[in-house]
Amino acid sequence: MSLSPELRSQILDQIKKCVLKHHINVGGIDFGEWGRRIADHAPELLTLDIDAFEDGVRKHLLELKSSHTGFYHEQPARLMPQHTVNATLHNAAWRGEERWMFLDVFEGGPAQKSGIVPGDILLAVDGKDYSPPNIPAFGIGVTHRLTVVPVSESEPCEIVVAVPHRKGSIATPPIVDPKSISHSMAGPGIGFLKVLYFPGFFGMRFSRALAKAMEDLKSQKMDRLIIDLRGNIGGSMGFAHLASYLCASQVAIGHSLTPQRLRTGYDIKSLIRVPIPGNRAQLIGTLGRFAFQDKSIMLLTQGLGFQPFHNRVVILMNEHTNSAAEMVANFAVESRLATTVGVKTPGNVLGASNFRLAGNYWLRIPVFGWYTPQGQSVEGTGVHPDIVVEVATEAFRMGIDNQMQKAIEIVAAL
Repeated sequence: MSLSPELRSQILDQIKKCVLKHHINVGGIDFGEWGRRIADHAPELLTLDIDAFEDGVRKHLLELKSSHTGFYHEQPARLMPQHTVNATLHNAAWRGEERWMFLDVFEGGPAQKSGIVPGDILLAVDGKDYSPPNIPAFGIGVTHRLTVVPVSESEPCEIVVAVPHRKGSIATPPIVDPKSISHSMAGPGIGFLKVLYFPGFFGMRFSRALAKAMEDLKSQKMDRLIIDLRGNIGGSMGFAHLASYLCASQVAIGHSLTPQRLRTGYDIKSLIRVPIPGNRAQLIGTLGRFAFQDKSIMLLTQGLGFQPFHNRVVILMNEHTNSAAEMVANFAVESRLATTVGVKTPGNVLGASNFRLAGNYWLRIPVFGWYTPQGQSVEGTGVHPDIVVEVATEAFRMGIDNQMQKAIEIVAAL
């Protein structure tokens, strides 16, 4: 692929315009100074090879100090493991060295299909050695050769993982979507709900799948519930449908804030209170209501009524619980609707949009802030669990999930 200086200059101009117009400036960045730094480095960026040009742009975007910020080609050369092979990594000891261990291996994803299971040790990707803190990246539409030490063996072997092709769009970046939801019974009366992704902007399809899962679990006499958000890559408004099952009435989950409202100031009490739409008719009504209004709102749960597991819920979370999943966890913590178990989340809670650029590139930037009903934000700080439980890596490699064991112990006693 070639990228002329003229095209690069056009891309840089488009990025600056998008940031100035749409970026939610929660970090108090001086956009004028930021734009001048890009202008100062533009002559150099115009002459670099493509990889260096992309890295240079990303470096400037990091200066915005916000989550949900990215710059990528429609078929990117590299993305994070959870967005490609559908797995997360955790540091673990292997033969006296610090290595990467597969932690969350998503059901039906490329890693699982290739035979990788939680606890396997990753040594190299395509012949290149990786160890913490260097995280391996994977290509979209690329077949990779991984050097892995399976949990059942003591010596490395080679595993081929094929990542399917995806393209970016206005709605989503070019990622391999994991299976959003699965469920089972974890014990007598204990339902287990694994949520890895909240697909769709308003989450209507997710809401239907969630309702079906809940009805199936309740038919099996569920009166306690474990919600596993470990490894969840985020998504969109589907998180509010999940939050709605934690309480009977319409309760404030938190509020969104547009860049304009952040600049001009606001009173929390003046925000319009809007329940998450539960069906197509409600969705159409909500869209019509806000067609020509500022989108800063206080989002409410649906008011689904009493559930047999209320006040007997445990939520599992870890360092890979991202974005919309963090909003659910924070809502549960602040409202005392569930006990959270695991480790602190990363603090990536801004709402983002994708913007098409020249040369088949995309810019992803946060376009609204997310705050608790009291006006607090966990952006950059994360959600702290009620009960901290670190992964016991040696036990994990033997198939023992100590975080899950703790969740079962707690929920059984509620």
